[in-house]
Amino acid sequence: MNLRLTSLDRQRVRRRAMRVRCARAAGAFTLLEVIVACGVFFLVGFSILELVSRSLAAAKKLQNRDPDPGLVAAALSLTNRIEEGTLSGTFEDIAPNLYPGWRWEAFLEEVHSNSLFKVQIIVHNEGAQRMAGPQTLEYLTYRPGSPPGQRFGTFGGGVDGK
Repeated sequence: MNLRLTSLDRQRVRRRAMRVRCARAAGAFTLLEVIVACGVFFLVGFSILELVSRSLAAAKKLQNRDPDPGLVAAALSLTNRIEEGTLSGTFEDIAPNLYPGWRWEAFLEEVHSNSLFKVQIIVHNEGAQRMAGPQTLEYLTYRPGSPPGQRFGTFGGGVDGK
Protein backbone atom coordinates (compact mmCIF):
# COMPACT_ATOMS: atom_id res chain seq x y z
CA MET A 1 0.00 0.00 0.00
CA ASN A 2 1.38 3.30 -1.09
CA LEU A 3 0.49 6.20 1.26
CA ARG A 4 2.34 8.83 -0.65
CA LEU A 5 0.17 11.53 -2.22
CA THR A 6 0.85 12.64 -5.70
CA SER A 7 0.80 16.29 -6.65
CA LEU A 8 -2.61 15.80 -8.26
CA ASP A 9 -4.00 14.37 -5.03
CA ARG A 10 -2.56 17.28 -3.04
CA GLN A 11 -4.31 19.77 -5.31
CA ARG A 12 -7.61 17.96 -4.88
CA VAL A 13 -7.25 18.02 -1.09
CA ARG A 14 -6.43 21.77 -1.16
CA ARG A 15 -9.43 22.52 -3.38
CA ARG A 16 -11.73 20.56 -1.12
CA ALA A 17 -10.35 22.36 1.97
CA MET A 18 -10.84 25.72 0.22
CA ARG A 19 -14.45 24.85 -0.58
CA VAL A 20 -15.14 23.93 3.04
CA ARG A 21 -13.57 27.18 4.30
CA CYS A 22 -15.51 29.28 1.77
CA ALA A 23 -18.75 27.52 2.68
CA ARG A 24 -18.18 28.22 6.40
CA ALA A 25 -17.26 31.88 5.77
CA ALA A 26 -20.32 32.47 3.59
CA GLY A 27 -22.75 31.03 6.20
CA ALA A 28 -21.55 33.01 9.27
CA PHE A 29 -21.25 36.63 10.36
CA THR A 30 -18.15 38.22 11.74
CA LEU A 31 -18.13 39.80 15.20
CA LEU A 32 -17.94 43.28 13.69
CA GLU A 33 -21.07 42.67 11.60
CA VAL A 34 -22.98 41.46 14.66
CA ILE A 35 -21.93 44.53 16.69
CA VAL A 36 -22.98 46.91 13.90
CA ALA A 37 -26.34 45.14 13.52
CA CYS A 38 -26.99 45.37 17.29
CA GLY A 39 -26.09 49.05 17.26
CA VAL A 40 -28.53 49.76 14.43
CA PHE A 41 -31.24 47.72 16.17
CA PHE A 42 -30.83 49.61 19.46
CA LEU A 43 -30.70 52.97 17.68
CA VAL A 44 -34.02 52.24 15.95
CA GLY A 45 -35.54 50.88 19.19
CA PHE A 46 -34.61 53.95 21.25
CA SER A 47 -35.80 56.27 18.48
CA ILE A 48 -39.21 54.60 18.56
CA LEU A 49 -39.34 54.84 22.38
CA GLU A 50 -38.52 58.55 22.20
CA LEU A 51 -41.25 59.09 19.61
CA VAL A 52 -43.83 57.30 21.77
CA SER A 53 -42.74 59.25 24.84
CA ARG A 54 -43.11 62.60 23.07
CA SER A 55 -46.49 61.60 21.67
CA LEU A 56 -47.77 60.68 25.14
CA ALA A 57 -46.51 63.97 26.57
CA ALA A 58 -48.26 65.91 23.79
CA ALA A 59 -51.50 63.99 24.36
CA LYS A 60 -51.31 64.72 28.09
CA LYS A 61 -50.93 68.44 27.41
CA LEU A 62 -54.04 68.39 25.21
CA GLN A 63 -56.20 66.88 27.93
CA ASN A 64 -58.72 69.16 29.57
CA ARG A 65 -57.80 68.85 33.21
CA ASP A 66 -60.09 71.07 35.24
CA PRO A 67 -60.17 70.51 38.98
CA ASP A 68 -63.10 68.69 40.49
CA PRO A 69 -64.94 69.83 43.64
CA GLY A 70 -64.36 66.30 44.92
CA LEU A 71 -60.72 67.24 45.59
CA VAL A 72 -61.88 69.84 48.12
CA ALA A 73 -64.48 67.44 49.57
CA ALA A 74 -61.76 64.83 50.09
CA ALA A 75 -59.59 67.39 51.88
CA LEU A 76 -62.52 68.47 54.09
CA SER A 77 -63.39 64.87 54.96
CA LEU A 78 -60.05 64.45 56.71
CA THR A 79 -61.23 66.49 59.72
CA ASN A 80 -63.45 65.28 62.56
CA ARG A 81 -64.82 68.72 63.40
CA ILE A 82 -66.73 71.06 61.15
CA GLU A 83 -67.77 74.58 62.13
CA GLU A 84 -70.45 76.52 60.35
CA GLY A 85 -69.14 79.18 58.05
CA THR A 86 -67.35 79.76 54.80
CA LEU A 87 -63.97 78.43 53.73
CA SER A 88 -62.11 79.42 50.59
CA GLY A 89 -58.73 78.95 49.02
CA THR A 90 -56.73 77.98 45.99
CA PHE A 91 -55.72 74.53 44.87
CA GLU A 92 -52.09 75.22 45.76
CA ASP A 93 -52.74 73.75 49.23
CA ILE A 94 -54.37 70.60 47.86
CA ALA A 95 -52.50 70.05 44.57
CA PRO A 96 -49.49 72.39 44.23
CA ASN A 97 -48.72 73.73 40.72
CA LEU A 98 -51.44 71.58 39.16
CA TYR A 99 -54.33 74.05 38.85
CA PRO A 100 -53.02 77.62 38.76
CA GLY A 101 -55.72 80.28 38.76
CA TRP A 102 -58.41 78.02 40.20
CA ARG A 103 -60.20 78.89 43.45
CA TRP A 104 -62.70 77.08 45.63
CA GLU A 105 -65.28 78.14 48.20
CA ALA A 106 -67.00 75.87 50.70
CA PHE A 107 -70.17 76.83 52.57
CA LEU A 108 -70.78 74.76 55.69
CA GLU A 109 -74.18 74.85 57.37
CA GLU A 110 -75.71 72.71 60.08
CA VAL A 111 -79.04 71.44 58.76
CA HIS A 112 -80.22 69.65 61.88
CA SER A 113 -79.38 69.64 65.56
CA ASN A 114 -77.68 66.24 65.42
CA SER A 115 -74.42 67.52 63.85
CA LEU A 116 -75.61 66.89 60.30
CA PHE A 117 -73.93 69.44 58.04
CA LYS A 118 -74.62 70.46 54.47
CA VAL A 119 -71.43 71.25 52.58
CA GLN A 120 -71.59 73.15 49.31
CA ILE A 121 -68.35 73.47 47.34
CA ILE A 122 -67.97 75.79 44.36
CA VAL A 123 -64.91 75.64 42.10
CA HIS A 124 -64.24 78.45 39.63
CA ASN A 125 -61.40 79.73 37.50
CA GLU A 126 -60.34 83.32 37.98
CA GLY A 127 -59.38 83.59 34.30
CA ALA A 128 -62.42 81.53 33.12
CA GLN A 129 -60.53 80.29 30.06
CA ARG A 130 -62.01 76.84 29.49
CA MET A 131 -65.01 76.29 31.71
CA ALA A 132 -68.42 77.86 31.00
CA GLY A 133 -69.42 78.21 34.65
CA PRO A 134 -68.41 77.17 38.12
CA GLN A 135 -68.68 73.55 39.19
CA THR A 136 -70.73 72.86 42.30
CA LEU A 137 -70.87 69.90 44.66
CA GLU A 138 -73.30 69.60 47.54
CA TYR A 139 -73.35 66.80 50.11
CA LEU A 140 -74.38 66.02 53.68
CA THR A 141 -71.91 64.88 56.30
CA TYR A 142 -72.25 63.80 59.91
CA ARG A 143 -69.63 65.09 62.34
CA PRO A 144 -70.67 64.35 65.94
CA GLY A 145 -67.64 66.09 67.47
CA SER A 146 -68.52 69.43 65.89
CA PRO A 147 -69.85 72.38 67.89
CA PRO A 148 -73.51 73.33 67.32
CA GLY A 149 -74.21 75.83 64.57
CA GLN A 150 -76.05 79.17 64.74
CA ARG A 151 -79.51 77.74 63.99
CA PHE A 152 -79.26 75.06 66.67
CA GLY A 153 -76.99 76.81 69.17
CA THR A 154 -78.91 75.66 72.21
CA PHE A 155 -79.63 72.02 72.94
CA GLY A 156 -83.12 71.24 71.58
CA GLY A 157 -83.68 74.73 70.25
CA GLY A 158 -85.03 76.01 66.99
CA VAL A 159 -84.13 79.19 65.20
CA ASP A 160 -84.67 81.41 68.27
CA GLY A 161 -83.44 78.82 70.74
CA LYS A 162 -86.96 78.03 72.08
